[in-house]
Amino acid sequence: QVQLVESGGGLVQAGGSLRLSCAASGRTFSRYGMGWFRQAPGKEREFVAGIAWSGGSTDYADSVKGRFTISRDNVKNTVYLQMNSLKPEDTAVYYCAADMYGRGGRTWAMYEYWGQGTQVTVSS
Repeated sequence: QVQLVESGGGLVQAGGSLRLSCAASGRTFSRYGMGWFRQAPGKEREFVAGIAWSGGSTDYADSVKGRFTISRDNVKNTVYLQMNSLKPEDTAVYYCAADMYGRGGRTWAMYEYWGQGTQVTVSS
């Protein structure tokens, strides 16, 4: 069992930065791939970034590549999403999730555990 709690969301102007954190409970955190997804009103949930269990492999949606960075600290049981050069279209609820296959892939159905989400709002 893994419980996930996101933090760090908020309101920021376009061009600004935010750092999201996702704290995980449970001793098996290091076995899971981790991902960040987001969902805007009226839109489907979409993959943002993923990181493998070891941290050695990462993946990003094209829309955030070069602006967002995912990282993890397996000692602190935490995964991060550094978001720079934010745009109004980044506005959404951001969710972290744990991938039981360890890969941090793009398919949301492969993720077993989800956090409650944190709101990110980017004003123009």
